[in-house]
Amino acid sequence: MTSRPAPQNMRKFLAIWAGQVISLIGSGLTSFGLAVWIFQRTGAATPFALTALFSTLPRIVLAPVAGVVADRWNRRLIMILADTGSALVTLTALLLMLSGQFAIEHIYLIALAGAVCGAFQEPAYTASITQLVPAAHLGRANGLVQLSQALEMLAAPIIAGALFPLIGLAGLITIDLLTFGAAVGALLLIPVPQPAAAPRSERNGARQFAHDLAFGFRYLAARPGLLGLLLFAALANFLLNGATVLTGPLVLTFSTPAVLGLMQSVLGLGMLAGSVVISAWGGPRRRVAGSLSFVALMAVGLALVGVWPSPWTVGAGLALMVFCAPVASGCNQAIFQAKVAPEVQGRVFAVRSMIARSMLPLATLLAGPLADQVFEPLLQPGGAWAATGLGALLGTGPGRGMGLMFVLAGVLLLAATALAALNPRLRAVETDLPDAAPAAAPAPEVRPAPAAGIAPATSP
Repeated sequence: MTSRPAPQNMRKFLAIWAGQVISLIGSGLTSFGLAVWIFQRTGAATPFALTALFSTLPRIVLAPVAGVVADRWNRRLIMILADTGSALVTLTALLLMLSGQFAIEHIYLIALAGAVCGAFQEPAYTASITQLVPAAHLGRANGLVQLSQALEMLAAPIIAGALFPLIGLAGLITIDLLTFGAAVGALLLIPVPQPAAAPRSERNGARQFAHDLAFGFRYLAARPGLLGLLLFAALANFLLNGATVLTGPLVLTFSTPAVLGLMQSVLGLGMLAGSVVISAWGGPRRRVAGSLSFVALMAVGLALVGVWPSPWTVGAGLALMVFCAPVASGCNQAIFQAKVAPEVQGRVFAVRSMIARSMLPLATLLAGPLADQVFEPLLQPGGAWAATGLGALLGTGPGRGMGLMFVLAGVLLLAATALAALNPRLRAVETDLPDAAPAAAPAPEVRPAPAAGIAPATSP
C-alpha cells in the first residue's frame, strides 16, 4: 500500500471550518429563539431541561454506531448528509411554525432529530481533521474548533437578541437555513482525503457490525496510556460540570440576574480568549504536560469560584477555568489524533466522546440533590459544619454549601491531576506510542463491503 503525502498546510481545513462556523452560529440563532419561545409560552423550567436531555442523549447512545459509520463510509459524504439532515429538521420546524401548528412537543422532536444528525457528523468531522492538517498544526486546528464554539456562545445570543423582536422565531429559523448552505457548500467544493478502509474479517454482517461496535473499546484497552488519558478527562468533566451547573443558583444567592448575565459573558469571552491562544500557539511540544498543567489551573479556578460570595472572585475563577479549557482540550485531542490510526479514528473517537459525555448528565443529576439536601444544610446557620473551620473559611448562609461543592470539586480535580501526572503510562504516552501514519492511500469512493451488511446512512 502506498502512502499519501501528509498535508502541507491548513487551507482546506480552514475553508471547511469557516463553513461550519457560519452554520454553527445560525444554529445558535434558532436555539436562542426556541428558548425565548418556550419561556413565552410556558414560563416553566421543565421544558428547558427536557430539551437539553433530548439534545444530549442521542450523542451518547449513538456514538459507537456513528464511529463505525465514519470508518466504513466516506467521511465527507457523512458530513454532507448530516448537515443536510439538520437543515431538513430546521425546515420542518419552520413549516410547522408558518402553518400555526408548532407546539412544545415538536421542539423535543426537533432537538432529538438534530442531535441524531450531530452524533454522526461529529466523529466524521473530528477524524477528518487528521487528514486535512499537518501533524505539527493539530493543536491549532483543535483550537479553532474550540474557537467556533466560543464564537457561537458570543455572537449567536447578541445577533438573535437584536433580531428576535424584528423578525421573530420564523425569521431566525430562516437565517439558520441559509447558513447551512455555507457548511454544505464548503464540503462540496473541498475534497477530504479518505484513509484506506481497515481490513475486515470474514464474519457475517451482523457479527462484523457487533465486532466494529466494540472495536473502539478494545483499541483503547490495548493502549493503557490513551485509556488513562481518556478516563482522566472523563473524571475532570464530571467534577467540572457537577459544580459549574450550580453557577447560576450560586451567583443569585448573593447578587442579581444582571450580574449573572455578566458572568455568562465572562464565560464566552474567556473561552474565546483561550481558543485564540491555542489556535495561534498550537500548544506546547509536550502535550500531556500541557493538558495536565492547564487542567490543574482549571481546578484552581473551580475552587476560587466557591471561596467567597463575591462577583470578583466568582468572575475570576470562571474566567480562569474557561480560558484554560480550550488549551487543555486542544492538547488532549491532538494526542489522540496523532496516536490513533486514521482509518479507525471514527470508532475510537466516538467511544472517547461517548465516555466523556456520559459524565455530563450524571453530574447534572447529582449536583442539584447534593446541593439542596446535603451541602446547603451543612453550612446554614446552626448547620453541622457551620461552627467548624469550613464555616469560618467559606461563611454560612444561602449559597455557602454550593460554594463548598466548588471548592471540593477543585481540590479533587487537583488531586486527580497529580495522580495522572504520576501515572507512568499516561505521562509517557507520547513517547511510548508511535505516531500513526499521516494518511494511507485513499480507498476509492468508499462503499460497504459485501460482508458488512449495513446500508449507508441516509440522513445522519
